Amino acid sequence: MRAALSVVIPTLNAATALPACLGALIEGLEAGLIRELIISDGGSDDGTLQLADEAGAVIVQGAASRGRQLRHGAEISQGDWLLFVHADTILPAGWSGMIREHMTTEQPAHFRLSFDVSGLMPGLVAGWANLRSRLLGLPYGDQGLLISRADYDAVGGFRDMPLMEDVAMARALRGRLKSLPMTVRTSAAKYQRDGWLRRGARNLMLLLRYFAGADPARLAGRY
Repeated sequence: MRAALSVVIPTLNAATALPACLGALIEGLEAGLIRELIISDGGSDDGTLQLADEAGAVIVQGAASRGRQLRHGAEISQGDWLLFVHADTILPAGWSGMIREHMTTEQPAHFRLSFDVSGLMPGLVAGWANLRSRLLGLPYGDQGLLISRADYDAVGGFRDMPLMEDVAMARALRGRLKSLPMTVRTSAAKYQRDGWLRRGARNLMLLLRYFAGADPARLAGRY
């Protein structure tokens, strides 16, 4: 029996973060869980594609738009299950066993979130993300998304949009997403650059505007 899981990673100049992300996937290869690794690149001009090639990934290239990149990656994948992971997100040790077990439930799922820095603000922002995911069923893409091929096809896949593609997918799954009792670690770089409160408030405002019907392409310009 061939491995069941296709891993899809959207990238854009991710050479700095990608090695740690790829390193965490090794246990899935060793466990015979990962069928293929797909890097869907949006036009990187750093060492991203070289790293992807060295890792043995299938590479698909296109315009920079995360929804489109995720969609293209899924289109060429062959696994019965899909795991979508951002390039700056690191899966926790033991993830492969948990995912293998969870696959028997046929239920889409996501991980809990943490940041690669500690402190009050990182804890508060991650806490809000985990609360939002659990109560509202709205995880973001940096938490990872595990979804069966059947469910992915049933909802029409990721929408071709530059922002909020993860929220659109979560809404399409109609609250069926389960929060896995494991925590990924993602980069805090954007929050450290913009300020934790300012970045958090901006993200919340963008989410509310999206729910109110704003064009994701216009929202992406403010992201």
